Amino acid sequence: MTTALLVAALLMGFFGSPHCLGMCGGLVSAFGLSMKDVSPVKRRVLIATYHLGRLLSYSFLGLLAGLIGTTVLEPLMIGNSMPRLLLGAVLVLVGVTMLGAPFLTKLERFGMRFWQFLSPLRQKVFPLTTFPRALVAGLLWGFLPCGLVYGALLIAVVAHNPIGGAALMFVFGLGTVPMLVATHETVHWMRDKIGRFRLRQLNGAIMVLSGLAVALVPIAMSNMHHGGHTQMNHDNHSALMSETDSHDMSQMNHSMHDMDNMDTDSNTMNHSQ
Repeated sequence: MTTALLVAALLMGFFGSPHCLGMCGGLVSAFGLSMKDVSPVKRRVLIATYHLGRLLSYSFLGLLAGLIGTTVLEPLMIGNSMPRLLLGAVLVLVGVTMLGAPFLTKLERFGMRFWQFLSPLRQKVFPLTTFPRALVAGLLWGFLPCGLVYGALLIAVVAHNPIGGAALMFVFGLGTVPMLVATHETVHWMRDKIGRFRLRQLNGAIMVLSGLAVALVPIAMSNMHHGGHTQMNHDNHSALMSETDSHDMSQMNHSMHDMDNMDTDSNTMNHSQ
């Protein structure tokens, strides 16, 4: 797991957080209403607790994704360029999704079935007046269907590193926290800035370019190296042939010189006789 992937996950979570606010806003509001009778200090600690639970769920999912990558994909990618190509393709897919393409909506529909399955358990955590309830609520919240979460999980799969996958998902979750804990005024300001400067789209474009670079640049460099190696071999061969020809010409000149000397000696002998 590289630092670049962790940074990409953090930015993906932060710039995608307006989408998270739309998906999770109702749930956050329900949590807030259930804590209306607790003190402000305890309320802040409860909020931190259910966000911790959510990040732990993301980390658990990232761990599973990394295990899938290690046990299923890694044996198929030994000794070839598939890891790089697959990672590049996933980065492009996630980037295009952040640009607005609905590629992960089917996964969201599948996740919604599991979310509905958890409904009876979710009802039991209300009201969020104790820390264990807040922690369980956060753990369940981590399974709310979200295309961005699934995109981050795909990156964790192709990274095929369980610990790295858990770390990637934890960092992704950290990126979403500021938008979800901010006040109403701050949320409006953040959404306005992200929307005005199209930061989500910019991050998506960067991820697309990064994916293309990961997949294609090494191939181009390899081809250039192969072409340079071939040209070098050709130049070496030409130099060797030139040296051989020069050596042969030198030998021929030397032989002709010897023959001339022999003819001169023969003429001298005949003249003496």
